[in-house]
Amino acid sequence: MNSETQAPETLLRQKAKSLGFIKIGFTLPGCPPFFNSFEDWVSQKRYGDMDWITRHVELRKNPQLLLKGCKTIISLAYPYSGKIPTSPDGLRAARYTQGLEEDYHSRLKRLAKVLADFISEIFPGARSRICVDSAPVLERSIAYTAGLGFFGKNTMLIIPDYGSYFYLLEIFTTAAIPFKRLEPIESKCGQCTKCLDACPTGALSIPYTHHSESCLSYLTIEWKGQLKRELARSMGRCFLGCDVCQEVCPFNKMSIETEIVLPTAREILEMNETGFQRVFGNTAFARPGLNKIKSNVRVALLQ
Repeated sequence: MNSETQAPETLLRQKAKSLGFIKIGFTLPGCPPFFNSFEDWVSQKRYGDMDWITRHVELRKNPQLLLKGCKTIISLAYPYSGKIPTSPDGLRAARYTQGLEEDYHSRLKRLAKVLADFISEIFPGARSRICVDSAPVLERSIAYTAGLGFFGKNTMLIIPDYGSYFYLLEIFTTAAIPFKRLEPIESKCGQCTKCLDACPTGALSIPYTHHSESCLSYLTIEWKGQLKRELARSMGRCFLGCDVCQEVCPFNKMSIETEIVLPTAREILEMNETGFQRVFGNTAFARPGLNKIKSNVRVALLQ
């Protein structure tokens, strides 16, 4: 069967796989599942000081507003390494940062652009919008609807037989792509509570509920305040992000390995803004910025 006779869904799945995506799914624009739970979470102010989450609620409820004439939403998962970015003196960062690699937003947008251009070849005149943490989208809900995976008790999306070490992104398109609708995958966590039990700050005290205000990822990345010294033990020398709830998850079968790619604590603490931009300016570390990272490092060193 040549490409002219293959179904668009098949062609897109093949193209996505060739670009390195581990999962692709399709869904129709509409109110994402669990939107009411999101509204409840917001009403309880579980978002810490990330006030931007409270804006554009209508866009989160109706993704079609993000692209006029949107007919299909494509959800994609791209893997990241299970190795822990580490410094020679034992500082650590969450895996999603991928050390000093180019920020994942830029890398994934380029890959998604290739796929969006391919959609235009199959559906001439189709317009697309790519979202990689760049729009008010309930990414995990959309991925769940598209059949990529299920929600774990740690609120992460988990792909069966793979785990949760991946990025999510979406392509909204005006192309009416015919696709076989998949039933969402219900939770396979069963009676397991390893993620809840292991969370170092109690941010996962309730299954399927995330309390941002006490989560180390939030506190070390998004929060603008200074970390309390007593958090040092919980951080375990990880100065940016936290992977504990993923590390203990039975669905993540990768061995825990480290990769020395980060500067030492002393090098970071002695950096000026110019040096920071040279080393971290094009990475995921740019978001929290130099002052925040220095503050985090000082507390992590108390461990």
